[in-house]
Amino acid sequence: MPFDPADPGFLADPYPTFATLREQAPVHRHDAMGLHVAVSHAACDAVFRDRGLGRIWKDKEPAEQFPAFNMLHRTSILENEPPTHPRLRRLVAGAFGRGHVERMRPWIGDLADSLVADLVDRLRDGGDPPAGDAGGAGTGAADLIAAVAEPLPVEVIAQLLNVPPHDRVHLRPWSNAIVKMYEYGLDETRRAQAEAASAAFVGYLRELVADRRAHPREDDMVSDLVAAADGEDRLTEDEIVGTCVLLLMAGHEATVNVVGNGMLAMLRHRDQWERVVADVGLVPAATEEMLRFDSSLQLFERTATRDVEVAGTVVRAGEKVAALLGAANRDPAVFADPDRFDVGRAPNPHLGFGAGIHFCLGAPLARVEVQSVLAALRTRMPAIVLAQEPVRRPEFVIRGLESLDVALG
Repeated sequence: MPFDPADPGFLADPYPTFATLREQAPVHRHDAMGLHVAVSHAACDAVFRDRGLGRIWKDKEPAEQFPAFNMLHRTSILENEPPTHPRLRRLVAGAFGRGHVERMRPWIGDLADSLVADLVDRLRDGGDPPAGDAGGAGTGAADLIAAVAEPLPVEVIAQLLNVPPHDRVHLRPWSNAIVKMYEYGLDETRRAQAEAASAAFVGYLRELVADRRAHPREDDMVSDLVAAADGEDRLTEDEIVGTCVLLLMAGHEATVNVVGNGMLAMLRHRDQWERVVADVGLVPAATEEMLRFDSSLQLFERTATRDVEVAGTVVRAGEKVAALLGAANRDPAVFADPDRFDVGRAPNPHLGFGAGIHFCLGAPLARVEVQSVLAALRTRMPAIVLAQEPVRRPEFVIRGLESLDVALG
């Protein structure tokens, strides 16, 4: 077995293992996971782009136990290939491309600044109390994930969809429960929680879509999805619901973990943080390096629709192959000194947002969010320091931190 995705040592730092695998071959067979894994940049890029490889959704079994979860993915732009994928992407892109990201850019910047300002105030007041002692004296530290990285993308997507403020409290728990289903070796409790969250989310969004059909709004993504048309073709209700859920899950998880993983890298490479503090013009390049250096999405699966060859390895029709993005983004054949965190790195052709027809539609929005957080932190917390070693989430596919305690410095 090339690696154990549940091994704590591997989860803490998978990159030495990836380097060894890359030196041996660009593609390996992982029998325990039931697929091939591509570890070089070229092989991973081929996994995304080869038309003989597709995202072929298979319902979670037993299907009768997962009706909502399966519906969300069966209708998702991420889980479909031509001819369905181009149709969905055309309709969704038409709604998503109506200036929403640029319209929201100032609002996102203000939100990030407000969240960071609140974090600074909390730290000046003594920080968070010790875990399990809500009434205890402040520790002088506070969790950057809980204070900034988690609330920002949820608020952004909620604003984009015009979810009423009193309903927004549900979005993050729903998303967190659903994305757990993407990990390997999941227990029955987590699977049941994912279906329950899917059902609750679907029910809520059906009501939201019905409201927008009856009362369309300006500057509202749901209204734009309802109105999206290509000739006589329109999105079905299930497709609109699936798209809204994908927006939240992909947008939320990406930003939370890019900010968490990326700021951890920044604070472990102090000279690079000081470069960003000294030069706001480095914020865009620093964002790309955060996406590359410690990938928030580590694995993207595809299935062969016919026999294909990926970097010299034959993948038979029906077999699965996964691009290991963390391995691709540290490939020395593409990135000079790939294990060095460099906020000025250029060029930086990372695969953090995928490639080919599955390149992330939400990439512009995610970039604005991360750049806004970086800009706010460098302005309000230039001397920010790690308060203690972070707690990493015990999952491989979606790589992130449970918490990232920081102090003012």
